[in-house]
Amino acid sequence: MITIDTISKKYAKTAVLNVKMIRIPTGQSFGLVGNNGAGKTTLFNILLDLIRPTTGMVTNNSVMVNKSEDWKQFTGSFIDESFLIGYLTPEEYFEFIGDLRGMNKADITLFIRNFEDFFNGEITGKKKYLRDLSKGNQKKAGIVAALMGNPKVIILDEPFANLDPTSQIRLKNIIKKLTENSGVTVLISSHDLTHVTDVCERIVVLDEGNIVKDIETSTETLKELERYFSV
Repeated sequence: MITIDTISKKYAKTAVLNVKMIRIPTGQSFGLVGNNGAGKTTLFNILLDLIRPTTGMVTNNSVMVNKSEDWKQFTGSFIDESFLIGYLTPEEYFEFIGDLRGMNKADITLFIRNFEDFFNGEITGKKKYLRDLSKGNQKKAGIVAALMGNPKVIILDEPFANLDPTSQIRLKNIIKKLTENSGVTVLISSHDLTHVTDVCERIVVLDEGNIVKDIETSTETLKELERYFSV
């Protein structure tokens, strides 16, 4: 379980986040939506201890993320291209991440083969550095690296952005398979209401750093979200 308890974040006198309590059970697919500036990325950065909250704490499977690094052993994430190492090729990057996750070269090769359709022949075997790939292909490499080593928790910020329609559909299938078959806790932020309702069983809406909706996904969820954001 992930617990977000009384988390706030202020820059000078400006409050950008004020979340009283979110509990995310193990195995839940959790979506976070909101307009630009709502606090989505700030919250994910706090979950990953990339920034420290002004108040409150986050626990990831009973580990306080700002007190111990043990949570990193079972958590995979991709926020943006800053997570990549631009001067490496995708193959070198996967080997680097795989080694950190305790995978040998055979394990890594077998794992990457599972994503050949998602890569669509544009990433591996091209002798390109990550920095020279398109934004969409950089994102694909980062997402797949986040899945290496069978993490219990996966955090993805705007995973559908910059992907072509075919890749978006393939990514949705990857996410659904993770949550349905292996009980992985997946946290996704997205501007795409359709995709997030397709893959997440629960959706929280942030507005100016505050929770305004916490919805169990149903056939009516997309319409409810569209009504909210149309006002």
